[in-house]
Amino acid sequence: MNNTARIENDPRWAAVVARDANADGTFFYSVKTTGVYCKPSCAARLARPENVQFHATCQAAEAAGFRPCKRCRPNETGAPHAEAIARVCRLIAESEATPPLAELAREAGMSVFHFHRVFKSLTGLTPKAYAAAHRTRRVQSALERSPSVTAAIYDAGYNSNGRFYAESNGVLGMKPSEYRAGGSNASIRFAVGECSLGSILVASSERGICAILLGDDPDALARELQDRFPQASVIGGDPAFEALIAKVVGLVEAPQLGLDLPLDVRGTAFQQRVWQALQRIPAGATASYTDIARAIGEPAAARAVARACASNLLAVAIPCHRVVRTGGELSGYRWGVERKRALLDREARA
Repeated sequence: MNNTARIENDPRWAAVVARDANADGTFFYSVKTTGVYCKPSCAARLARPENVQFHATCQAAEAAGFRPCKRCRPNETGAPHAEAIARVCRLIAESEATPPLAELAREAGMSVFHFHRVFKSLTGLTPKAYAAAHRTRRVQSALERSPSVTAAIYDAGYNSNGRFYAESNGVLGMKPSEYRAGGSNASIRFAVGECSLGSILVASSERGICAILLGDDPDALARELQDRFPQASVIGGDPAFEALIAKVVGLVEAPQLGLDLPLDVRGTAFQQRVWQALQRIPAGATASYTDIARAIGEPAAARAVARACASNLLAVAIPCHRVVRTGGELSGYRWGVERKRALLDREARA
């Protein structure tokens, strides 16, 4: 079978002929006469089948010597789909129960496979994880405002007590009644040490490190932790906890090495999307608030991104110090601009 017949008999060719957007992301095709590769929905003039090759990924097409098409931009998953993904995020937020993946993909106008890939690329979370993060916030909000746990169950969109209790510990880190009581009976261990940036407090719940705070006054750091869960059992001075402090201090001194410890990250769905995007900024690099807003599919949300950075309690582990103003100037930092400058300087030298 010659190449023309082989390509024409390949089901992927039918998707190219139809310019099927649902096939985008499932494969790419290159054209040897132009030296470029495209996604199936590319609006360029249809190539002759004998000049076409198929590739599983952008990387495979580029390894074969082809460059991305400037018309369909197959290597850029973000901008063309940002509006569709933002629409899906609103659907999740407005739905009492998380819609099925197939329904979300239909709302975005994509195949399930492509939708899942683009959603994670833009938000940093899978659709399931995004929905769970949004549900977490709904649970927290319902427990804070409802007169009882039972009322909170229905305010948060649950249809039964059983489902609520099955999920509540995973999203709250404690029993619902304990969360309503400001962390009553929850156990948070912490220790305070010193590093080149001043005092450092590291706190851990049963799920992982829940706070890394920097400052000049150890007592003020301890009070800040206590204010977060005023009724929790906050345990300090544990000698066995000193090894954890040493690992976190190592991260502060050499951020490029990363931290191989579990994190207990809690926040709204939007905050988690921002924090996921921050963790993808490599050491030694920076991004603007606008860059992060675009990366999560919310190009007009630069100010909200800044607020999410200010809400981060895990200094360096979630590297909000790598976010700067559009012109590259340093902006505010929860733990002081001088500490931000110091962290960026040491990463640049690494």
